Order: sequence, then C-alpha cells, then structure tokens
Amino acid sequence: MTAVYDSPGAPVVLDRRDGPFGEVVLRRHGALLQIIANGCFLMDTSDGRSERLLVDAARDALDDRPAPDVLIGGLGVGFSLAHAAADPRWGRIAVVEREPAVVEWHRTGPLSELSADALADSRTEIIEGDLVSYVNETSDTFDALCLDIDNGPGWTVTEDNGGLYAPSGLAACARVLRPGGVLAVWSAQPSPEFEGTLRNAGFRQVRTEEVPVARGVPDAVHLAVRPG
Repeated sequence: MTAVYDSPGAPVVLDRRDGPFGEVVLRRHGALLQIIANGCFLMDTSDGRSERLLVDAARDALDDRPAPDVLIGGLGVGFSLAHAAADPRWGRIAVVEREPAVVEWHRTGPLSELSADALADSRTEIIEGDLVSYVNETSDTFDALCLDIDNGPGWTVTEDNGGLYAPSGLAACARVLRPGGVLAVWSAQPSPEFEGTLRNAGFRQVRTEEVPVARGVPDAVHLAVRPG
C-alpha cells in the first residue's frame, strides 16, 4: 500500500486489512507504530510499562513452582510477549491472537523489530484464534493467564469480548488456570467493579496495580488467584 500523508507529522497507514472481526490498521506516527481496530485506538509502541507489569505481576504472584507456563491473550505490539521471553523463569509462553494481520505484522512486517527474538524462542507458541473461544474449548492449562485484548473490562474492542469479564467468562479463565494460578487483566483505568466481579467469581487475593501515565487516569493491572 502506498503511504499517504494527510499533513506534516500525520500518521501514515502502513497496512489496512478486513479481518474476521472487522478492520485492523497498522500506522506509523513518527517513531511509533500504532494498531487501530474498527476505528478504535488499541495500542502503540510508545511505552510498554503496563504491558511489562502485566507479565511481571503475574510471575511475582505465583509460588515458587519451576518454569511456570503462561498464556497471553493478545499479541498487540508485542510488549508482553517480548518481556515474557526475556525472562528465563517462564516455561511455555503461548499467545492467542485472533487477527491474522497482527500475527503477520510480527512475523514478516514492521512489528518484527519488537518481537523477532521472542518469536524465535523455543518456548514461544502463537495460537491464531479467538481467546474467548480458546479458554472455553482448550484442554490445556497454565499457571498464569495475562489478558490484554481490550482497553479494559468496561471498554471492549468488540461486543463479543464483554462476556469474558462476566462471571461465565471468568469461570472459563479459571478453568484454564492450574490451582493457585494467576489471572492478570490489563485495563486503561482501574475498575473497582471488576474487582468485585473477580471476587464473586471465586478468585482470591484480588488486587490492582496502577501505572501512572502522562495525562489522565493511570493504566491498571487487575490480579486474582484461582484457589488451590
């Protein structure tokens, strides 16, 4: 696709696809790469602190079990995957991504600059599919489940994702976690209501860690433990 500049300094569309869940766009804005889904800004390569916290907080909340396995929901710009692969303490690192375009941008496109080493890691597995379907259907289990597929429990990218943060969806998340396993959920803002939903769904040790941002409310990672 030929890049078109609307004005000096304007974002440049690198690729635009009609995916299984609508339109996805990869843009470059200066030094940043950005992913847009159905007109909704998802993420860019500007920071990554909260995505790294998502992985680290889940790992730190686990007990001393050796080489725990982690399931990451959403490949995005690759911050979570790259950070997990940089930590030798993790065992299997599985990532579920439903947009084929995003996977391709990482394997052969501009996002490979962030994820090439992680994709080459023998522990890494990319699963192309819908996370909601995966947690309901898979027979695999993990020690940690890190979710970063929406802007938060109350701000989903598609309507179908909303059920993941409801009691039935959280039950499916618990099903893929081993006893004592950790659920970590990224959110663009803290949600006390979601903390209550986690407790009502049977999770324990529910808490929220915040990451200050330059403007507005902080990013948040909601953490909860499946009882042993």
